[in-house]
Amino acid sequence: MPTIKMNNAELAAEVGTRTPSFPKYTTQIMNLANQNAQGTRPLVVGQMSKLLREFGGNSYEEWEAWYRERMPDALGEATRRVFAMVGKLKDAIGRIDEEMVRQWVEDLVLVKTFIGFCLQEAILLRVATEKGTDYRASTPEEESRGIDGYIGGIPSYYSRHV
Repeated sequence: MPTIKMNNAELAAEVGTRTPSFPKYTTQIMNLANQNAQGTRPLVVGQMSKLLREFGGNSYEEWEAWYRERMPDALGEATRRVFAMVGKLKDAIGRIDEEMVRQWVEDLVLVKTFIGFCLQEAILLRVATEKGTDYRASTPEEESRGIDGYIGGIPSYYSRHV
């Protein structure tokens, strides 16, 4: 069976909705602002999966009207939260200079990498010692598959849960 590909605009048209066009990078900034402001959390906009199950209509227009009636202040509150955070991000972006970026890159590439490697080694050693077995760090190829190391010959995936 051939692979069927559908982009967001095609999917939106298929289900009878519209997809606004946004300038480049703006949605990334709004997503980051929303993550920080928690503007679209269930506390603000409702538990969407629950609301969609309760919704009895079939079309997007019915859904939009039903949601707006059920949650009249939700979209406005979410907008206020996210927009306020966009303002804070604008301020923060204005403070970033090349020296700050250099320091951030060095911290990420040098400091955090070193600390992370030491932490991996310490965890592998601790678990292996407690189990009375040997350990080894993973190879770069094994790391690319999500394996952090081996304890007693068994792959360890601990960094996904830390």
